[in-house]
Amino acid sequence: MHTHLSHLSEEDRSQPRPAVNRLLSSLPEEEQGQLARLSEPVRVEVGDVLYEPGQSIRYIYFPIDSLISLLAVAEGRMTLEVGAVGREGMIGASVVLGHEMAQVRAVVQRAGRATRIDATEFAAEFTRMEALQRLLYRYTDTLLAQAIQIAVCSRFHVLEARLARSLLITRDRLQSEKFHLTHEFLAHALGVRRVGVTKAASALQNQKLISYSRGNIEILDSAGLEAVSCRCYELVKDNGAIGMGNVFL
Repeated sequence: MHTHLSHLSEEDRSQPRPAVNRLLSSLPEEEQGQLARLSEPVRVEVGDVLYEPGQSIRYIYFPIDSLISLLAVAEGRMTLEVGAVGREGMIGASVVLGHEMAQVRAVVQRAGRATRIDATEFAAEFTRMEALQRLLYRYTDTLLAQAIQIAVCSRFHVLEARLARSLLITRDRLQSEKFHLTHEFLAHALGVRRVGVTKAASALQNQKLISYSRGNIEILDSAGLEAVSCRCYELVKDNGAIGMGNVFL
């Protein structure tokens, strides 16, 4: 498991800079303060693997302006993205449910800042904080519902619609129409070969919905992209039926 502390890149500086993690900031001030005393700021880089399935979870991560992809892994090499966590969420929540081993591969999709807390210390605080318990039960329930929906989506919906859904979720998590995703990463996330991603991305580009060059993606027509996406995006977007907005009611 690797994390890096370093200066912000030019790309980082050009992006919107939400300064807090939404999950932590929605707690009462006293509980925020208690967790802040246990927190350590870190910077994570693209490709860093925070957890592998079956590995012991040492730290809980709360992204600030980074984005973490959650990949289900089959036979050690085949992968499928079942979630993406940005400033609205956390990585390692299963620790408080008694699962000390990671169930998915957590890979940094966009470099940036995060806060981390020792898993044992966080679990101890969880037993004492009712507000944290209520929040994390809602969060883990929503994360599971989204993972199930994405799994269904991956089995029954065409790749072009799935790619549109994935790009829209990434946009929402990063709060930016521009981001960097390689063909290789998208192939891992969508559980397909790179040639499939190339064809689907070309189709979206030909419809002038996105611009895609060397991994640099810009969404040109959000409404159009939503129109070609499967209904899954409607369900998992922030204010959707199983969106993260339900966590913060």
